[in-house]
Amino acid sequence: MKKVIVVGAGPAGMMAAIKAAEKGQKVTLIEKNDKLGKKMFITGKGRCNVTSNKDIEEIIKNIPGNGIFMYSSLYTFTNQDVMDMIEAKGVKLKVERGDRVFPESDKSSDIIKCFDKYLRENKVEILFNTRVTDILVKDNKVCGVQVNDDSKLSCDSVVLATGGKSYPLTGSTGDGYKILKKHGHTITDIKPSLVPLVTKEKWVSEIMGLSLKNVEINIKHKGKSIYKDFGEMLFTHFGLSGPLVLSASRKVSDILPSEVDFFIDLKPALTESELDKRIMKDFEKNKNKQFKNSLDELLPKKLIPIIIEISNIDENKQVNAITKEERRALLQTIKGFKLTIISTRPIEEAIVTRGGVSIKEVDPSTMESKKIQGLHIAGELLDVDALTGGFNMQVAFSTGYCAGINS
Repeated sequence: MKKVIVVGAGPAGMMAAIKAAEKGQKVTLIEKNDKLGKKMFITGKGRCNVTSNKDIEEIIKNIPGNGIFMYSSLYTFTNQDVMDMIEAKGVKLKVERGDRVFPESDKSSDIIKCFDKYLRENKVEILFNTRVTDILVKDNKVCGVQVNDDSKLSCDSVVLATGGKSYPLTGSTGDGYKILKKHGHTITDIKPSLVPLVTKEKWVSEIMGLSLKNVEINIKHKGKSIYKDFGEMLFTHFGLSGPLVLSASRKVSDILPSEVDFFIDLKPALTESELDKRIMKDFEKNKNKQFKNSLDELLPKKLIPIIIEISNIDENKQVNAITKEERRALLQTIKGFKLTIISTRPIEEAIVTRGGVSIKEVDPSTMESKKIQGLHIAGELLDVDALTGGFNMQVAFSTGYCAGINS
């Protein structure tokens, strides 16, 4: 029986510990927090988007950060395997818009309880409030870990699953990068991914909390379109957030600090001529009202003053006095509502870390380090990152699985 130490009780670490223990190894799971899955608890707004129901090829397309590295592990331990494993413990799952998979209860705690059951059934020893400060290596082979700076625990293999640098309050403070760098691993540039965006326009704070559904975004740099998508977004006190924005942030961060133009089509279901007819119909209905009181059926109330200002039409003008040119300006503002992105929020507010341990130094089918025998690396520590929709959780589960069964 081999002794395996798994560092980090997030999705990758818990999966690795369960799978190593199911194989008959003596497993110790070390977590610096006082509970399991602290970051998992807040994912999907506390509902835990466990995976995606898309097929594997589609999942790989949603992993822009080195998705090709994930082929072997995703086919070894699929999204269906994750769902079966969770439902086997009585936690019912449901599939929502965009093939996102959630627990039927909408409680992330149910997912964590499910993993806790597996850990206990497989007699995994869990050490909470314990920080791993280094790995011990002898003759290029891992032989233990150093905890809380002084005590040493020996083992035959180690799975490092300490997370990235996003959401440090949940424990992912970049500890794994320091350890691996010290032992000769290359750490690629660490950047925020799936992160809210900051706009030049300060008026966004006036409409913070406003959520837009079924809108289309078109992000441009120097007049060239670099990203398009459709869905839901949110205005905040500093700029923009929500699923659409988080997924776009990866592309945007490549161009920053150079300014990026962010266009929102508020009525993507209507062509320009259809929207023009709709505006004329509303104007006809409200012809004796002031312009500012004629848009209630067309736009969210909070947005109306901003649209009026940008379209440059006098808000007190009588609707029946609005010119064809002014109507055209309104139409173009609605179809191409423009903001300017100047930065992302800090990495501490990112859902996912981009960058990490170079995938050239990790075996994609076992997650074993090519530099140190018996050392496996899983989850967000790897230079692999995906878009929103359960893909990052699947990356964690699949890499954790491969690290666990091969340790």
